[in-house]
Amino acid sequence: MFGKRGPDTPAKAPMPAAALAPAPARPAAPAPVAAPVAAAAPAPARRAPEPPPASATAAKPRSDSYYETKSKVFAALIDTIDLSQLARLETEAAREEIRDIVNDIIAIKNFAMTIAEQESLLADICNDVLGYGPLEPLLARDDIADIMVNGARQTFIEVAGKVHEAGVRFRDNQQLLNICQRIVSQVGRRVDESSPICDARLPDGSRVNVIAPPLAIDGTVLTIRKFKKDKLTLDQLVNFGAISPEGAEILQIIGRVRCNIVISGGTGSGKTTLLNCLTRYIDEDERIITCEDSAELQLQQPHVVRLETRPPNIEGEGEITMRDLVKNCLRMRPERIIVGEVRGPEVFDLLQAMNTGHDGSMGTIHSNSPRECLNRIESMIAMGGFSLPSRTVKEIITGSIDVIVQAARLRDGSRRITHITEVLGMEGDVITTQDLFVYDILGEDTRGRLMGRHRSTGVGRPAFWDRARYYGEEQRLARALDAAEVKGGTGA
Repeated sequence: MFGKRGPDTPAKAPMPAAALAPAPARPAAPAPVAAPVAAAAPAPARRAPEPPPASATAAKPRSDSYYETKSKVFAALIDTIDLSQLARLETEAAREEIRDIVNDIIAIKNFAMTIAEQESLLADICNDVLGYGPLEPLLARDDIADIMVNGARQTFIEVAGKVHEAGVRFRDNQQLLNICQRIVSQVGRRVDESSPICDARLPDGSRVNVIAPPLAIDGTVLTIRKFKKDKLTLDQLVNFGAISPEGAEILQIIGRVRCNIVISGGTGSGKTTLLNCLTRYIDEDERIITCEDSAELQLQQPHVVRLETRPPNIEGEGEITMRDLVKNCLRMRPERIIVGEVRGPEVFDLLQAMNTGHDGSMGTIHSNSPRECLNRIESMIAMGGFSLPSRTVKEIITGSIDVIVQAARLRDGSRRITHITEVLGMEGDVITTQDLFVYDILGEDTRGRLMGRHRSTGVGRPAFWDRARYYGEEQRLARALDAAEVKGGTGA
């Protein structure tokens, strides 16, 4: 059989530990950071995995005897298979080859297993060798928003806004760390004792954060913010009750007429999803440059340049910060600059870009209200070491930002767009704003879900009216505002 060693076949070369998770009976030192993980096993590109068996996604945890049997089969597989030949196969062919060998091992060693347990074991071992191990069944599910691994024996998932414990675990902390190294190495990053914190992404754009020992006391902690395979649209957000139809129409117009937008919200409130939705209404002939810590935005326009920050290397050199990227954008003839997340002094460069001809630029920021968003921008500019008077900073903010869109995750797990707010100008030393739409919580139903409505505040002529007229959207804007005022909001 292909891949097996016969009696005349020379012994295979030793395999780096990071390529395959070692069994407990066969401990191995962690692979060097610089070693490419994919050298010994096919790179686990984000493929459409075969549907996992029911046992793979069941909430019921497996028994210790199952993991003991799996360790023995895995050790026998590593002794049997020729990994150098396996690496040359396509993913599906390699999967079939592994399945054949594992079936032979089970038959030869006479393990007492049911058909369902054997299928589960086959899927698990294939995932260990070719993919992300126990994470594969969770990554295959489109209803999971977050995967939170707290060490080898505890994994939580978020489904429909609620966090539940998943019935999966890793063989040991070393297997978990190996899988984390496999993930981050695909985007040229590393995680180990000397660099225990790492931000990365999966090939589909899902955001990954890893923090390893010694910082994580109970074992490596892995957090994955999953993206749905089918990207959400504003129409779908309307169906979910995240925004009213009239509010969605206003957001489309705001994106179309090149207002400078800041999307504000807490962690997990849907800022990046909303940013992806708004970018769908950018004209296709515009040159867009995105700057992100981990590239996760997926724009549909044909003329998009994607930039990503770079952490320092093992000598502490070569770091490229978000501010470096935003400053470089200004030399690349952008028409719109989109910053995935503003966390520090790069906010000043983004504001300067918004105020110097790059209309329609966008960014996200962590804050709990539009007013707090403005305060945070002031604070980040001050932390960047800019010695500017407070009034000057506020004038730069009001001259740069047109609209703040506030997203929130409510206590029942639902996500809502709670404010669409214009930044008007200055009155004395205070930045003035006006809300176009707000979300009011009205009560709670018998299932504990919050009930509310989006309502128009009655503003009939927004500050961006002249901009809408310049782009020929004033009639559409007037209809949307009139419809919102007549309906008085919609129930969520």
